[in-house]
Amino acid sequence: MRKISLFLTYFAFIGIGAILAGLVLYSPLPALLANLASPEIQFAIVLSLATSVISTAICIVLAIPVAYALARYEFAGKRVASLALALPLTLPPLVAGIALLLFFGTTPWGKALEQAGFMVIFTPLGIIVAEVFVNIPYMIRILRSAFSTINPRYEYVAKTLGSTDTGAFLHVTLPMAKPGILAGTVITWSKAMGEFGAVLMVAGATTLRTETLPIALYLNISTGDLDLAVAAATILILISLVTLCAVEYLDRGAIVY
Repeated sequence: MRKISLFLTYFAFIGIGAILAGLVLYSPLPALLANLASPEIQFAIVLSLATSVISTAICIVLAIPVAYALARYEFAGKRVASLALALPLTLPPLVAGIALLLFFGTTPWGKALEQAGFMVIFTPLGIIVAEVFVNIPYMIRILRSAFSTINPRYEYVAKTLGSTDTGAFLHVTLPMAKPGILAGTVITWSKAMGEFGAVLMVAGATTLRTETLPIALYLNISTGDLDLAVAAATILILISLVTLCAVEYLDRGAIVY
């Protein structure tokens, strides 16, 4: 059994590594660097970074109180709320994108936002909305697990020393949950950088307007420009690698209370 397990492990490792290395090494290094410096890829990098950072920040702000409530409190409809918040995890991204497209494009709420100047459909704002909708369940689940591993007695002790509920959370629980928050932030940001299906449906695929890195890959592979598609794919692979290394480091440094 040991030999079989080791053989399959090495086989999977070599196979995945060879496939990804073949993609990265497809273009000669000078050509790859030239494609990475092209205006289209540069625009896609900047837009991807801007939208992913903003959407990740929104996910953090929304997920922390929601995850804490799910981890600490019992309330009416908690199970239903948990299922509803986890539903985007199981939805295909295209389905989530269609739902957002209809909600912001045909409902009175969407039309009211449009009249107020917040254009969501086929705009960079739509990219942020799609990324938040798809990725916030991941952030909530990670933070809920992080808060659940922290013993509530630490908060009780802080309260007996005169701290308020908010103070105990901010000064005791939140610092203890730091490894989980950092890991969730890294994962959420990485997923936002690579989000395609929901972004395509909500923001469209307009060159130099709503062109994130995955959209750039899709557009260039569709038009036969393989070199630019490989350049976009290479950046996404590097982001995935950095994310895995960061999460592995955070996991090793995490402390279970």
